Amino acid sequence: MVDATTRFFEDLDRRGYEPLLAKASGTLRIDLHEGAQTWHWLVQIDQGRLKVSQEDREADTVIGTSPALFEDIAAGREHGLAALLRGDMTVLGDARLVVQIERVFPGSPDARGPRRRFVGEVN
Repeated sequence: MVDATTRFFEDLDRRGYEPLLAKASGTLRIDLHEGAQTWHWLVQIDQGRLKVSQEDREADTVIGTSPALFEDIAAGREHGLAALLRGDMTVLGDARLVVQIERVFPGSPDARGPRRRFVGEVN
């Protein structure tokens, strides 16, 4: 059985081009740390053109987190930026790439879209 993390990166690589990243360029490495072991995923973005590998090389942005947390992010059960703000992820380098790549992660399966509050609305 393939995990959500592998599925996410394989799907990203198969796309070859992602319109949501048309204005993005750079390299993003995700380091998944568990004990003494680290797994690497490298995403190269060139105006929306994508290439994914499991290389451990220099990148413009490096995200560090646990495999379990990234699995939840890749499955849509967790929000990456929220995890970053809680301190469950680290980012080194160009943080703009983190915000841009967040667009391609799946949303929560329970999401219903934004709820608009109006003046005078009662809960």
